[in-house]
Amino acid sequence: MLWKGMDRRRFPRANFPCLIRILQQGKGVAPILTHTEDISIGGVGVCIPDELELFEAIMIELDLIDGETPVSCHGKVMWVVQHKSSESTKKPFFDTGIEFITMDEGCRARLEKVVNYVTTGQKIAEERTRPNGQS
Repeated sequence: MLWKGMDRRRFPRANFPCLIRILQQGKGVAPILTHTEDISIGGVGVCIPDELELFEAIMIELDLIDGETPVSCHGKVMWVVQHKSSESTKKPFFDTGIEFITMDEGCRARLEKVVNYVTTGQKIAEERTRPNGQS
């Protein structure tokens, strides 16, 4: 299913299945654990078994599979589309778009590095300093 707003996105999306944990704030429910369908600097798309409320504030933890600690940030549910299932006995799943609301600059830089690598295949050079101030 092609979402009509797809061409209005501000940031390029990367097909990158990293692990994500979604925490619904103040609801007292278990975190939703899944993987991303796509990811960008501005947000993420996931397919989950729970229908989140439109514009719901959530907390996100993303494992970018880069060997560092997961990225944590606040997010907001921007759209939800229920999957159509041909089997009436299957529990429905929901494609869900989440916008990143707050993310510190270090986490944003890591995310940008991963998205750029996936979308262009080019690694971003890492700045390294040598002992005694040599570069």
